[in-house]
Order: sequence, then structure tokens, then C-alpha cells
Amino acid sequence: MAVHKVLGIETEFGILHRNDGESNPVAASSMIINAYVNGFLERRVGWDFEDEHPGVDARGFNEFDALAPEIETHLVNAVLTNGARYYVDHAHPELSTPECTDALQCTTYDRAAEEILIRSMEKANELLPEGEELVIHKNNSDGKGNSYGCHENYLVDRAVPFGRIVQQIMPFFISRQVFCGAGKIGSEAPGLTHADVPFQITQRADFFEEEVGLETTLKRPIVNTRDEPHADSKKYRRLHVIVGDANMSELQTYLKLGTTAIVLAMIDDDMAPDDCVFETPVQTLRQVSYDIDLAMVHRLVNGQKVSALDVQWAYYAAAEKWADRHGFEVVGGEAIGKDLMSRWNEVLVALESDPDSLTDSIDWIAKRRLYEGYRSRHDLDWSDPKLAALDLQYHDLRPDKGLARRIGLKRISIDSEVEAAVDSPPPSTRAYFRGRCLERYPDEIVAANWDSMVFDVGSDPLRRVPMLEPLRGTAAHVANLLDECDNAAELLRRLGT
Repeated sequence: MAVHKVLGIETEFGILHRNDGESNPVAASSMIINAYVNGFLERRVGWDFEDEHPGVDARGFNEFDALAPEIETHLVNAVLTNGARYYVDHAHPELSTPECTDALQCTTYDRAAEEILIRSMEKANELLPEGEELVIHKNNSDGKGNSYGCHENYLVDRAVPFGRIVQQIMPFFISRQVFCGAGKIGSEAPGLTHADVPFQITQRADFFEEEVGLETTLKRPIVNTRDEPHADSKKYRRLHVIVGDANMSELQTYLKLGTTAIVLAMIDDDMAPDDCVFETPVQTLRQVSYDIDLAMVHRLVNGQKVSALDVQWAYYAAAEKWADRHGFEVVGGEAIGKDLMSRWNEVLVALESDPDSLTDSIDWIAKRRLYEGYRSRHDLDWSDPKLAALDLQYHDLRPDKGLARRIGLKRISIDSEVEAAVDSPPPSTRAYFRGRCLERYPDEIVAANWDSMVFDVGSDPLRRVPMLEPLRGTAAHVANLLDECDNAAELLRRLGT
């Protein structure tokens, strides 16, 4: 039986410091996060790097030229009361959502992350000299050859051979672009121009060079091999997914997370398709992104030629069989699972028959229609800088400037739940314990990370509380205990008994 697909998103946001001569993105990112921490939190609690091991490879080795991701311990790195991590990473403000138990909950926390960045931006701009402004974009490319990620994380069963995960998830990642892509004008792949690729489905496909690997910023792989479970390593892996776009559409985020969780559960249970392996995965990843008419076919290793939609239908059919046998408990329950399957089916049917019907649901389709209308009205080439500016404005998080929030994209989150998620953790994972402790005992917590917290209660040595099970430390487990304990010393005493 598959393990529960606990999941989360970590998003690097684009940042621009307008009218600042130095234009230092690291300083700007630090300013953004410090403004939020100092303006909205009672006390900053830093990240504990004790258990960070980004260089461990799931294949059991490091290639001679592999570069483990650098841990930037000297930059601002805070833990929020909603259980999230907010920090500077590679010259970008990055926010990792707390651990969530289903795709809808995670979509809500992803939307809450946007609200946190908006509040950070507004608070930071109050402190800047007149005429200067910090602007945040939820996108994946600066248009100058630099890309930054929106990474997904999923709990998977350690007992499943990693080679099988690679083989069975890669065709899904390559083909899911058709409903996960954020859309992009032009290409940043070497040797290609606007004439070759005027518009494409994703923002990230240009930047992937390997099928499998450890890196996240150089020689990016379709399947990342980082083996850092942030949980009991004897029982779990964490699949670190770097191939997706940052979506403005909530429906896309929901489908991206939910369908991937279902497919990984299928892989856990050995019920995923194993006959959809592309002959040239990296080349196919880009071809799918460039094929905005969804007409191209791609060669599989078995000699068959299929479209991206054909592959998605194969995974959908396998998911139906898996659900009939196992149900949807490990992806959030029957209601969430059935809703995901229904929406997955509807999107695939629409992509086959009437893609423009998805202009209120899918970023790349909404963008294409918007940009084609703008081009037609103003008689512009795809290479015109006005279109590049429009592309950036789509992802602008300023409420009065961003296009994505003004064109009528469907919502699936509820405003009151998003507002609660800005400050409060999900009740159904260990993030609840982390967030509530930060709320109740901020002066007695030295540091925290995903799977432990360090307390300082004065007279005793520092105490580390491990949290190796993502589904323990929930509201059902510890809400009453936290309500009853007036200080951390009492909490630790009762936990010890």
C-alpha cells in the first residue's frame, strides 16, 4: 500500500529593485524577508541546518562532476507560524509551504505564500527612499538566460526501487506540461530565436539538460536524485521535483500537485504505466513545450509514436484502475481524489477538442489568447519588447499591476482559508506542532527545521525534539497538549512522559 503523499511547494520568486543603482538581488531579497519578519512576527526563529544534506544522491553515488546544492547559511532564513520556511536562496526570496496532506490544502498554502510575499513587498517599500520600489514576480525566468524554480516535494516509500520511480515518473513529467505550463514568449535555449519559438507552453523546459541527476541550478535533470527525506530515512524518500513551472492559476497548481501525487501512489503500488518511456527525454521535454498546437508525436523506446496527450491518457487510465483497487485515501481521501480525476479528465478532453475553453484555467492558454489579441491590435512581432513586458506583468504580484489576477482565472481556494493559512499551520501534519510552538513559545525556541525543533528552557541543556513522522504532531495529536502547556518547559516535560 502506498504511503500517504504528504506534499509541499517551494517557490523562488523573481525580484526587481526599481530605481536602485546597485541592483543587488541578494540584498533586495533579504530586505523583503526582513521586512516581513520584523513587521509581522513576534520574534525571528532561524532555520536549523543540522539535518540538511543536499548532496546525498538517491542512486547511492555522486557523479564526478555533480555539484551538491550550496547551503547559504549566512543569509536570512526564518520559520513562520504557519509552519513554512521563508529565506533567501540563490539571490531570490523563496518560500516553502508547510507539509500538506492533499493538493487542495497545498494550493491554499501556495496562495497564502503569494499573500506573504505581497505583504513583504508592501512593508519593505514603506522603508525605501522615495522613487525606489521592490517588485516581486511569481515566474521562472528573467528573459536573460537565468531560471529559478518552483519545486514540488512528495513523500514516497523507501522500499520502492528508485530506478522504477525514474522510469515511470519521467514520461508523466514530460507530458504533464500540457496542463502545467505557465507559458512563455520566446526561448532561451542556445541557438533558438523568436522566429523558431515565438511562444511555448512552459518557462522551464529550455533549461533542462539531463535525464537524471543531483543538481538543481546547473545541468538541471528532469528527475532530481536528491535523497534528503526530512523524515525517517528507513521508511521514506522525498521526491524533489524541479521540472515544474510556478503557476498563477490555482487550478493548475491543484492539478499539478494532485495528479503527481496520484501517479506516485501508483508507482508505490506498482500500478503505473511502464511502456511510455520516451526515446530522447530531454529533447522531448522541449519539443512538448514548443508544440502549442499539441499536434506533435514523439518516439518511445518501443518504437511507438505518441503525443503528450496520448501519454497523459495512458496515465489517467492507469489511475482509474489504481483507484478502483486502492481508493484515494493516500492522496487526501475520496472527495479530493474523485475531484482530481474529474478535473484531470475534463482538462485532457478540452485540450484535445477546444483548448481555448481553458483560458480561465490554464496559464499558457490564457497567455496565448491575451498576447495574440494584443499583437493583433498593435501589429507587433513576437520579438517586440512590449510583449516581453506583458509576459512579465502577468506574473506581477502587485495587486493593482499583475495581469493574472485581473483576467478572471478560476479560483479553487477560499479567501478566509487563505487568510488563515498566512499565520496558521495545516492541522493534519507535523507542521501543526512546529507552527503552534512558534506561536506559543517563540522566546524558548532556538531553531527549527522540517523534522526537529530545538528548545532552550533556561536551566537545562538545549533540547531537540525530533519529528520524523510527517503525519504525527497534528492537531488531533497535540492541540490539547499545546493549549494546556503555558511554557516550553512544561511541554517538554509532558512530551517526555
